[in-house]
Amino acid sequence: MRAKLIYREKFVYSDGAIREMVLWQLPKTTADKPYGLKYRLYYGLADGTCIVRYDNETGKGDHKHTGNHEELYRFTDVETLVADFLNDIKKTRRK
Repeated sequence: MRAKLIYREKFVYSDGAIREMVLWQLPKTTADKPYGLKYRLYYGLADGTCIVRYDNETGKGDHKHTGNHEELYRFTDVETLVADFLNDIKKTRRK
């Protein structure tokens, strides 16, 4: 059984920046994904520059990228994940 896409949304801002959120339900939990989800949340400029990205790549676990900086992220639930991601976008767009 394969991962099942449960959510995909892509939004293009008026300045061409892109926000994309993708979540999959895994067929079973794993050691690095005990909550049974795989996700990728991306915000970048029109030219393809990544500004903020949250993901849980196999072998790396939950983490986020802000520009060239990468740090661990503590996943609690989808609602918090999305709220944290949107708050990071809001902060960057204010600058």
